Amino acid sequence: MGKIVAFSNKKGGVGKTTTVVNMAAYCAEFGRKVLIVDIDSQGNATTGLGFSKSALKKSVYNVLIDDEKAAQNILPTKVKLLDILPANVDLTSAEVDLVYKHNRERTLKEALDKIRGDYDYIFIDCPPSLGLLTINAWVAADSIIIPMQAEYYALEGVSQLMNTISMVKQHLNPGLQIEGVIITMYDGRAIISRQITAEIKKFFKNKLYEIIIPRNVRLSEAPSHGVPVMLHDPKCVGARAYKALAEEFLSRQR
Repeated sequence: MGKIVAFSNKKGGVGKTTTVVNMAAYCAEFGRKVLIVDIDSQGNATTGLGFSKSALKKSVYNVLIDDEKAAQNILPTKVKLLDILPANVDLTSAEVDLVYKHNRERTLKEALDKIRGDYDYIFIDCPPSLGLLTINAWVAADSIIIPMQAEYYALEGVSQLMNTISMVKQHLNPGLQIEGVIITMYDGRAIISRQITAEIKKFFKNKLYEIIIPRNVRLSEAPSHGVPVMLHDPKCVGARAYKALAEEFLSRQR
């Protein structure tokens, strides 16, 4: 049975989608079969892997709202062993449409349970909010990875995030765990970055991944080419960091 990991942070712009796409790509390079589920209405994981949201007729929306099978809506990517259940423009109304569904918090779980045996890992790219789509992801997931920037406001929303995770664990998914925390977009020249990283480590202890993702122009360029950084510039510092992070993630699974 594949492991389902939700990547989540209520704060936007923290490198969440970049982390999902590149960790998934490197896990696939290491021989794992991986599925990305894009439930962020911005659809950045979808476009970052070369798909046009406006051109897609089928997406995760049809799985959530129309009860279509996930397997019928999955697309292969340019990376061997990496698939995506994409987002399209319809997903913007999914939060509202889900409200009227029976058992609405478990819709994604029921869909993914049917295919989790086909993958080693399923990575869910969550919206930067704590709404119904994110709750669906947490109910479906075995664990959560929290990407965080080493900046002044990084820890501001963490207590609310942790409280909401605790509520979901208590009422909807008792097995849910914090998989880990990843420092992203790190600027080692800034004293504040080092100070905030120390605070994050103090708060999360051994849940914090040792590999830190630096700010890197090539990382930010890759989505505009519709590929993960490993296919854009595999030798850049960002690519090397995500490759090492995927190795650390997989070693923790053992």
